[in-house]
Amino acid sequence: MITTLQKKIGDPQQSVTLYGSTPPRAGASAEVCSRAAARLAEHVRDCGLDGLVVYDVQDEQERTSEPRPFPYQPTIEPRIYAHLLQEHTGLATITYKSVGTLSEPAWLDWLKQAHQSYGLGMLTLVGSATPNPPPDALSADRAMQLARTHAPHVMLGGVMIAERHTPAYRESQRLIAKATQGSRFFVSQVVYDPEPTARLLTDYAQDCRQHGVTPQRIILTFSPCGRPATMTFLKWLGVAMPPATEQAILGDSAPFTKSIQICCANLAILTEVAAAERIPLGINIESVSIHKDELAASIELVQALRAVATPHSHAD
Repeated sequence: MITTLQKKIGDPQQSVTLYGSTPPRAGASAEVCSRAAARLAEHVRDCGLDGLVVYDVQDEQERTSEPRPFPYQPTIEPRIYAHLLQEHTGLATITYKSVGTLSEPAWLDWLKQAHQSYGLGMLTLVGSATPNPPPDALSADRAMQLARTHAPHVMLGGVMIAERHTPAYRESQRLIAKATQGSRFFVSQVVYDPEPTARLLTDYAQDCRQHGVTPQRIILTFSPCGRPATMTFLKWLGVAMPPATEQAILGDSAPFTKSIQICCANLAILTEVAAAERIPLGINIESVSIHKDELAASIELVQALRAVATPHSHAD
């Protein structure tokens, strides 16, 4: 069954607003997981969301030499939590899946169960987080090829990292290649510096014109930040954070409000770029913190960003 969210993502005239969440910690009981899903459903009930994003949290310690600011906490399977959220909210989920540790048979089994047992119709595939994965590691490209063959009813997406877009590594060309393999949308990492993303959007549109293809939907992720520890974690995740932006947020008497203002200004810039280049955008709001004030700020950010995005909800 094609969900409303799948239709919206595929229609460039439609706006898309998502909210991202991390599954409960591994070992959590079914009751604890259900309560977590119910709490999130209550938090987002009046946000007017089109869907939810559920992340597949990986250690990623080999991705960078920087020490991890918070200890890595494994989580329950993302498809379990995604299924719970769909039940509690009535919203479709986009579920991340890191495929780098799976064999091809294991991936096909996971994929079959994700659809048949958990009712998941949208996946974002992520490759290995390590720069030098084992030779037998399943790549995101191969996983997507297998999914397109064995689960054609599932809508597939990928990640977009503007910070790695360089003349030597053109992320824009990767997006086109991934779209050819089956990606119908791309979700960015958190945006706090609009320049790399604006540059990538412009180059992506130009490359699409040269290849004679239509740009896929780009879903931009934003997150509130009001604590030095959260700021450190965002930077550890690879988020580009201009020093002036960091100082403006942490030096403000109301850092959450300041971060929301900055996110809105960044979205306004990127919306203009995307509209000029005829790229359909979407927004995804996440909270990388468990603190109540940052969770509350993420809900406030949903409404603030929707107000910015609504006048430019199409790429026309």
